[in-house]
Order: sequence, then structure tokens, then C-alpha cells
Amino acid sequence: MKKILVVDDDPDLRNAIRTVLETRYEITEAGGRDEAREVLKADRPDLIILDVMMDTTSTGFELAREFRKDKNLAQTRILMLTSVDSAANIDFKSAAGDPDWLPVDEYLSKPLQPKVLLQKVDNLLA
Repeated sequence: MKKILVVDDDPDLRNAIRTVLETRYEITEAGGRDEAREVLKADRPDLIILDVMMDTTSTGFELAREFRKDKNLAQTRILMLTSVDSAANIDFKSAAGDPDWLPVDEYLSKPLQPKVLLQKVDNLLA
């Protein structure tokens, strides 16, 4: 079974994501930057679902860049979750994949739609 690490400071959202995905995937959770780093020392997931705003407004961006520079995580797929795009008028769709600014494979805007989340995850892990 493929493994997913969900990194988000909102426990309710992590629980919702777990509920949607746990029948198909093994889910591990982290509530922020430090906890994610600890989880990743012990295990390497196939996919990281990463919130943008956690400890700071840019934690998700910083972690995505950090993960891409880590030789053990460089090829791990990253799905970024955000509610920032509408508030900040940022076009994440065209920026996703930019190795310097937004080195993620895909992104989803919050609030999440369960069917869309499952479809994106399935596609990323196919």
C-alpha cells in the first residue's frame, strides 16, 4: 500500500483527508514543520500532502523547497493545499512545478472536495 504524509496544522482537515484516503493508502500525519521532519526521518512516503500556511504564512513553500533539495525526498510527489491563492490572487496552477518558487507536482485549493482530492492523489500515485 502506498504511503502518504499529510502535513497540516489543522487536525480536523488532517482527519478529513485521512477519512477520504485511508481505504486506499497508508496515511501518516504531521501538524507542522518539525513534526514532518521527524516523521520523514523514520519513513519515506510516496506522496506528501502539504498545507501552505502553518507555523508561518510561507511554511509550506519553505518545506517544499527543502524536500526537493533532500536527495531522499527529491522524487517524492508533493500535493500542495492552499486557501492563499484566492486571497493573494496567486495563480498556483501555472506556478506549480517551478523549481525555485513552487516545486510541487500539483495543488488543490481549500475547501477540498473529497472526489477531487481522491482523483488528484490517484493520478499522482498512478
